[in-house]
Amino acid sequence: MEEKPPTLTERRKAATQLELARAAARLFTDRGPDATTAEEIAAAGGVALRTFYRYFRTKEDAVAPLLSVGAEHWRALLAASDRSVDLLTAVERTIAEALTPPDAEVEGVHWTRGLLRAGADDPALMNVWYRVNRESETKLRGVILELGGPSVDETTARLVAAAATDAIRIALEAWAETDDPELGPGSPAERAVQNFRRLSAGLSA
Repeated sequence: MEEKPPTLTERRKAATQLELARAAARLFTDRGPDATTAEEIAAAGGVALRTFYRYFRTKEDAVAPLLSVGAEHWRALLAASDRSVDLLTAVERTIAEALTPPDAEVEGVHWTRGLLRAGADDPALMNVWYRVNRESETKLRGVILELGGPSVDETTARLVAAAATDAIRIALEAWAETDDPELGPGSPAERAVQNFRRLSAGLSA
C-alpha cells in the first residue's frame, strides 16, 4: 500500500521544524548549547516560543529534523541503487555518494561537525544524535531487505544496517574532532567507506 503524500499542513509543519533545526544548529555551533535558549532558537526561526514547544520538548531536540534529513537522503539513495550490484557494494557506493555532497550542500556537513563538537560537552545534544542514528538504522533494515531480495534474511539485514549506520556515525564523530576537509582525503566519505569495509568484512561470505 502506497503512502499518501503529505498534506499542505504537514509540509508547512515540516518546513517550520527544519527552519528551527537550522537556527538551532547555527546557534549551538556559534555559542554552544549552554549559551543558547529555546527563546533564541524560536526567534531565529521566526516562531513564538509556544510554537517551538509544540514541536520540540527541549532545545536540543530542535536539531533532530536537520540530522534526519541527511539520514532520509542516504536511505533514498540506497533504495534507488542499481539492483544488479551486490548488496554490500551498493551500500558502500551509496555511503560514498551520500557523504560527498555537491558544493551547494557542503554546508550541511559543516553543521554536523559543529553540532558534534558542541555535543562533546552536552549529553542531551548527543542523545539526540544517537536517537536519530538508531531510528535511521531501524528504517534502513526495510530498505536492505527490499534491495537484497530473497537472498537476504532478517538477521543479515539487521547486521548490514548496523554496520552501515555505525560506519557513518563513527566516521562523522572522528572527523568532527579534526580539521580535515569535507571532501577528499580524511573526509567523512573516505572514513565511512573504510569503516564499512571493516565492519562488513564478515558478511561478504
